[in-house]
Parts: sequence; C-alpha cells; structure tokens
Amino acid sequence: MTSPLPGPPADALDVVRRALDEAEARDSVGALPYLREAADRLTDILDEAMAAAVLTGQASLRGAGAQAGLTENAVGPRLARTRSLAAYADDRGRVTAAGVERAKYDLETGQPRQPAAAPAPMRFKPRRPQ
Repeated sequence: MTSPLPGPPADALDVVRRALDEAEARDSVGALPYLREAADRLTDILDEAMAAAVLTGQASLRGAGAQAGLTENAVGPRLARTRSLAAYADDRGRVTAAGVERAKYDLETGQPRQPAAAPAPMRFKPRRPQ
C-alpha cells in the first residue's frame, strides 16, 4: 500500500538538478526555460513538503509558512495546489486550519477526499508570434 501522504515524488529534486545543469550549459537566453522549469518544480516540492508538515502535525499553517519564508496568507493558496490538500480548499481557493483538521481526520479514518481535476496553470502567451 502507498503512503497516504504523497509529498514530493522521489525524483523531484533530480528533475530540478537536471534543469539547472541544462541551464548552466547555455547562454543567458537559452537558460531561461530551464531555470523556469527548475523554479516551478522547486515550488511544487516546497508546497508538497508544507502540506505533509501540516498534515502530520509537525507544523501549523503559520509555522510551515515561516519555515518556508512565506507569510501566513501565502500558505493557504499554495496548499490548495497540493495533491494531499487540494480537495480541502474552500471556495476562495485556500486551505484553512479547518480544512487541515478535516484532512487529518479523513486521513486517520482512511477516507481522504479525492481532489477534482486541477485546471492547467496559467501561462503567458505572447500576442504576436516571435
């Protein structure tokens, strides 16, 4: 049986390292997409680690945010993007302390909610082709 707390994938940091290695081998313009990829993956890893910390009781929402260098207000929306807490986000797209408590209860009873399909992240689209 797999762990109920997904956390970041085992190879997540390897993906970041590969992107950084690619960026290092290129000029400043060529490095940009690889640096963006590394930053996106690192953000995902940080968010999943915060979710695991609050679900296991190792940190509160405020404590997890402080350890990650974030304000308390920044934590809720980031947790709402994680695999383990997305289903507990409120209508504003934030995970609150009440949502975390419910997720802990559901996890203990073996009935965690399944998240709805996440929308694709927004990306910049140039108006004019380059």
